[in-house]
Amino acid sequence: MKKTVRVQGREEARTRVSVQIPYPLLTCLRSAEDDFLSLCVETGRQVLAAMMEGERTELCGPKWQPNPERTAIRSGTMASEVTLGGRRIPLRRLRARSVDGHELVLPSFAFAASRDPLDRQTLAAVSRGVSTRGYADVLEAPPESEPERSISHSAVSRRFVALSTEQLRKLLARPLAGLELRVVMIDGIIFADHAVVIALGITADGRKHVLAVREGATENAAVAKALLEDLIERGLATDQALLFVIDGSKALRKAIREIFGESVLVQRCQVHKERNVLDHLQEAKRARVRRTLRNAWGLGDARPAEKRLRTLATSFEVEHPGAAESLREGLVETLTCQRLGVTGALCRTLRSTNPIENLNDGVARYTRNVKHWQGGAMILRWVGAAVLWTERGFRRLRGHRAMGDLLTALNRALNQKNIDKQSKAA
Repeated sequence: MKKTVRVQGREEARTRVSVQIPYPLLTCLRSAEDDFLSLCVETGRQVLAAMMEGERTELCGPKWQPNPERTAIRSGTMASEVTLGGRRIPLRRLRARSVDGHELVLPSFAFAASRDPLDRQTLAAVSRGVSTRGYADVLEAPPESEPERSISHSAVSRRFVALSTEQLRKLLARPLAGLELRVVMIDGIIFADHAVVIALGITADGRKHVLAVREGATENAAVAKALLEDLIERGLATDQALLFVIDGSKALRKAIREIFGESVLVQRCQVHKERNVLDHLQEAKRARVRRTLRNAWGLGDARPAEKRLRTLATSFEVEHPGAAESLREGLVETLTCQRLGVTGALCRTLRSTNPIENLNDGVARYTRNVKHWQGGAMILRWVGAAVLWTERGFRRLRGHRAMGDLLTALNRALNQKNIDKQSKAA
């Protein structure tokens, strides 16, 4: 048997709220058919039309009121487009002309029609791994009756080509004179059969800046020399102490010597050196040798560290002469930071090219969807856009609080080399 339960009590009075809705908006609500995006688009059109009409009234005066002193006249409408949600949608633009016939710009339309939001949307989508073919898929679907432009694969590709070209131009033209650069890191990243050399600068307060990118192998002395000369032309100071942190490239070391002379200080990357030495050894011996190398490089004093490394190189001469030669090549320069007296986190950071390797990882993530590289120009465009996007998330160098001690040591070393040079000349 079905039971019915009746709750007795006083019925609470219901509160009614009245909201006044303008008629144009009410019309829009009725025609929207619960499509929120369609509501936003149509309402946005009406608001923008009202704003344009208000600005045109300020320029031309009220309608149907003759004014012999007016400076502008209404000039009808014309088909145009504005940016909305990462796409372009059509809109009727209100026009006004000066009395001498010149077109006048309405600020509200100029703002709505600006392509800057569209450009930012494109760069943001690409940076998050969205391919040019998949760009339209990440946008909110417009109403079925709403035409849209600038979202096709070809349109997005053309837009990205133009944006990345402009970004690369700005990157390569950055002035360096205003930066108090004291450390320059140089390394390369491989794309198919091309290599891109990237220079990263570190200022006296420990902030990182991308200095340049150049297509070509680090093993090519001409490419490395051209990169360094470009940095000098753009304002890199050559009359102050600089520390270069580089990988094991002999061509790059040669270019630094030719441009900056023998007095320049170079820190060879210990990670690259370790890798090169271990490549000459059998797998069974690598763990012990790796431990010996790291223990030596971990010493705060360069003299005992150098002694241990030379002893290790001597032990390789009979069975692994290649490992001995690799370890001895540039051995002294793997201990530059220890010789300068740099310790702690700053020493651990500067004794390798890891900061620029992290930048390379950001470039790899940015370009991961590119399946076919069409020459060096395309590679440079993508790398330029990638490093600028990655640079936005840069943090100060680990150990930056000790940068003052590094600068003091660099200046002291430079003064000592100048004294030695004068003594030899005398």
